[in-house]
Amino acid sequence: MSVRYYRGHRKSRGLGDTIEKMAQATGISKVVDTVTKVTGKDCGCKNRKKKLNQAFPYKEKAQKTR
Repeated sequence: MSVRYYRGHRKSRGLGDTIEKMAQATGISKVVDTVTKVTGKDCGCKNRKKKLNQAFPYKEKAQKTR
């Protein structure tokens, strides 16, 4: 699968990528990072993102040929 970029951002491959982008846009990811540093516990975001992408992948649009 090829990775496409739009305005410097990677195209979402599934629901996990979309949730990650929304968390970054709203500032939630900064709060999670701070709490992770203070507590020393991993939030599990990467595993959750991976599982959500596998469970709910986005279909890639077929390219039109001329």
